Amino acid sequence: MPYSQDVYNRAIQILERRREQANTEAQERFDEISEKLPELEKIQRELARIGLNISKVFLYSSDKQADIKQLMQESLSLQERKKAVLTKNGYSENALDVQYTCPVCKDTGFIKNRRCKCHTELLKDIERSRIAKIAPIEECTFDTFDVNYYPQQIMENGISPRDKAEKIKNSCSKYAVNFNTSAKSIMFMGGTGLGKTHLSLAIANVVINKGYSVVYGTAQNILRDLQNENFGRDDALLYYEKAVLTCDLLIIDDLGTEYKNAYTAACLYNIINSRLGAKLPTIISTNFSLDELEEKYDQRITSRITGEYRQLVLVGNDIRYMKD
Repeated sequence: MPYSQDVYNRAIQILERRREQANTEAQERFDEISEKLPELEKIQRELARIGLNISKVFLYSSDKQADIKQLMQESLSLQERKKAVLTKNGYSENALDVQYTCPVCKDTGFIKNRRCKCHTELLKDIERSRIAKIAPIEECTFDTFDVNYYPQQIMENGISPRDKAEKIKNSCSKYAVNFNTSAKSIMFMGGTGLGKTHLSLAIANVVINKGYSVVYGTAQNILRDLQNENFGRDDALLYYEKAVLTCDLLIIDDLGTEYKNAYTAACLYNIINSRLGAKLPTIISTNFSLDELEEKYDQRITSRITGEYRQLVLVGNDIRYMKD
C-alpha cells in the first residue's frame, strides 16, 4: 500500500511534533509542581545520577550485574518516594509522566519496527485530508447518495433511472468494501450532475479507511501537473507521475474536459496502460459517451477503456439543480 513520500513525511513530522509537545508539557508540569514541592527536584536529580552511574557500570564495573541490580533498587525506591510526595500533596502519582498522544508507541509511530495503529490512522487521515482540499470527500458517502433524485419512469430497457442508480450504488458499495489492488477498473458515464463524482469519492472514503492509498483529481489537473513535472516546472504540484502510476487506486474525474494536445493524449495513454499493466485499478468519470470519447482520443485509449473497464452509466436530470 504505497503512500506517496509526501504523505509518509507529513506523518513523521506530525509524530515528531506530538513527541516534542508532550515532552515540553511534561517539563512545564514538573517546573510548576517542583516549585511548590522542592523535594521532587531533589529526587529527580538523584534519579539522573543513577542513570549516569548505570552508564559508568557498563564501562568500569567488575561486577556489572550486582552493581546494576543495586542501582535499579535505588531507582525504584526513589520512584516510590516521588509518587508518595505527589499523592500526599493532592496530585496523581503519574502527574509528572510524559502524556503522549499514543502511550503505546510513545508517539514514535512504531512498536519494535512495526507500524503502530496510531501511525496507520494518521496516514489515512493525511490521505483523506489531501483529497478534502479539492473535493467534498467527507460529504460524499454511500449513505448520502440519494437515489430519490433519479426519475422513476421506466426506460426502453425496462428499468427506471432510479432503479439503475440504486443498482450502481449497491455495486459500488460492494466494490469498495471488497477492494484490493486487483479490483477491476471502473468507467462512470452519464451527463453532468448525475452523481459520478459522488460515487467515486464514496468509494475513495471506504478504500482509504481500509488502508489503501488513493490519488484523486480531475483529468485537467492531473495531466497539467504531469506535463509541468515532465518539463521541469515542478513548483506547487499536487500530482506526480510516480504517485499517479503506483497508488493503490487512481480516480480521474471529468475526463474529456482537459486541454488536449499531443502530450496530454500520450500521458493519458501511459497512465491507463501502465496501471492496467501493473494490475492496479483506476476509476474514470466522464460526461461523454463512448462515441464522443472515440472522436476525442486515439483509439488506443478508448479500446483499452472499453476492453478493460467496467462501464457504469447513470441517467437522469442534473441532481444539483434539483437539490437547489
